[in-house]
Amino acid sequence: MSRRMKRAMHSVLMPFGIFVVLIAFWQGVTQLFRVPEYLLPAPTKIAAAIAAEPKLYLYQSGYTLQATLSGFALAVVLGVGLAILIVQFKAVEQTLYTLLVSLNSIPKVAVAPLFIVWMGTGLNPKIAIAAMIAVFAIVIDMVHGLKSIDPEIIDLGRTARGSAVMIIWKIRFPHALPALFAGMKVGISLALIGAIIGEFVAANRGLGYTILVAQGQFDTVRMFSALSILSLIGLLLFYAVVVAEIVFVPWRTAKLRASA
Repeated sequence: MSRRMKRAMHSVLMPFGIFVVLIAFWQGVTQLFRVPEYLLPAPTKIAAAIAAEPKLYLYQSGYTLQATLSGFALAVVLGVGLAILIVQFKAVEQTLYTLLVSLNSIPKVAVAPLFIVWMGTGLNPKIAIAAMIAVFAIVIDMVHGLKSIDPEIIDLGRTARGSAVMIIWKIRFPHALPALFAGMKVGISLALIGAIIGEFVAANRGLGYTILVAQGQFDTVRMFSALSILSLIGLLLFYAVVVAEIVFVPWRTAKLRASA
């Protein structure tokens, strides 16, 4: 096994070990203090509820995951494209950047019903809401990464008759990759939140819909089951981005380890 893969495995396994310890602590508290199930069900109760209906939770998780990943992918494409436009054109920076900041200040829960009106109650509005919430973090970090390169390197590329496209692709973009992955780490969690917001507003599938139905039935165990799966999905998605960064930006992790 290569050293890079070992680093990736270590970055993933360590947090999961901490997660297991927290679950064990949760189980101990519920048993020691005899916490009522309607207030805080024990992890064993939650696991039993999931095991009793695995197909249901798998189906609902798949729908939420599809909306999350689609929205995240759209956010990455839009975020990188917008960041390049902002860096390359001063007029775009003065207009679009300000517009993005103002739009980001609007509560997404308030905007979500509009997407339902525009796109219906299917998967598309969930994807759009997930992308809208995730894109801002990606744009901000990508712009910072594209701008943080030494101007002398850019001048050297122009001296070598490099076109604007080549300078972006060969010089700016590789330098901005660590910043892009930083934005993606935040964005993947925000995309999951966006998908759940969309399901809260209008849906007949997904983990957000499951939580709403369980709330109406005062089924605390099912609510915690859906929440537990959501937290696990969020953890897996975040560390999938971490592993991707280790694989595709190895010089970044090597630099961080050298400075530690």
